[in-house]
Amino acid sequence: MTIDKSNCPVPFDQQPLNEYLSLKKNCLFSWSLSRMRIFIYGFLLIFLVLFLFMESFLLLFVYNYSTFKILSLNLVISSLILLCVFIRLYLGWSYIVKRLLSATIFYEESGWYDGQVWVKTPDYLTQDRLVGFYQIMPSLIRIKYVCSILILSFSLFLSCYRLL
Repeated sequence: MTIDKSNCPVPFDQQPLNEYLSLKKNCLFSWSLSRMRIFIYGFLLIFLVLFLFMESFLLLFVYNYSTFKILSLNLVISSLILLCVFIRLYLGWSYIVKRLLSATIFYEESGWYDGQVWVKTPDYLTQDRLVGFYQIMPSLIRIKYVCSILILSFSLFLSCYRLL
């Protein structure tokens, strides 16, 4: 599934398909490509761990707030941290999918001063676009929806915190 070095002048680590494979090996990024059930369970597990950690942290250091105010502050902080995680996921996958779907690749041979542009051959372009459209785009859309839900929940929790 990697590009042959003789046909492609792009260094191995900068080839979009190899960037995709290395990002897919990362635990967090591979979880975002998993099936919907595993994705939802992972999302809920991360939120629960953040919530419990922040709850114990807030209970240790905040004394004079009511229980509901501490709970709403915990929800605000947990959703903000989770939103940052999902923004990181979105930025990583959108960079990779942009390079996979593009007909040209900008790369650097040895440093910042000698950048080159390589036009993909039709075989590489077809292979990269198939991977981009069918492997990454569904997960990227799912991450985008989760980000919008997290933004809405963050604003809701923040308004609840301000009301208390």
